[in-house]
Amino acid sequence: MHNLILLRHGQSQWNLENRFTGWKDVPLSDKGIQEAMEAGNLMSKHNITIELIFCSVLQRAIETARLAITEMNIKNLWNEKNELILIKNQALNERDYGNLVGLNKQETANKFGKEQVHIWRRSYDISPPGGESLKNVVERVKPYFDNKIMPEIIKQKNVLISAHGNSLRAMMICMGLYKPEEISKIELPTGIPFVFYYEKNKLIKFEYLT
Repeated sequence: MHNLILLRHGQSQWNLENRFTGWKDVPLSDKGIQEAMEAGNLMSKHNITIELIFCSVLQRAIETARLAITEMNIKNLWNEKNELILIKNQALNERDYGNLVGLNKQETANKFGKEQVHIWRRSYDISPPGGESLKNVVERVKPYFDNKIMPEIIKQKNVLISAHGNSLRAMMICMGLYKPEEISKIELPTGIPFVFYYEKNKLIKFEYLT
């Protein structure tokens, strides 16, 4: 049996401050650091093995992977300089919130109206001003998933993807787990591994680790 693990980064400083983050490269909060370490402990507890890590280029996803793998004590994922071996690509970055980046979500709702902000955040194909819709995120995630990640799954590699709420939701659409009209109801928790179990490339089950 082999696995694909989706891991949303631990809480970031701007998650804590309830701000739209997007491509802004903010660090993990203290809680986020603990969540990333706990993700590693959870994967160890469930005997998850990782051979390959895909990651966005943003530090909160990179640091989450580093902390989790450190807890798992997987030696062959580090190079001679003691750096974690990652395949990084901005295709896996968070959704770009455009003009909303840095704004407090509650203050933004007060300014533009709760309903309008909900549309920007949760509709599939409507973009916030200057930003991306989830459909746009799917359009950049899908070619990368199909051409770079899926071939490794077909080789029966154990793959970890450390990324973001919206890029991972986009990936779930690419994998056929949810339809575009269903995805608005899906909220991925920070720091909880979501594991797909394959047997000879046939998906057997999927679950959050507890």
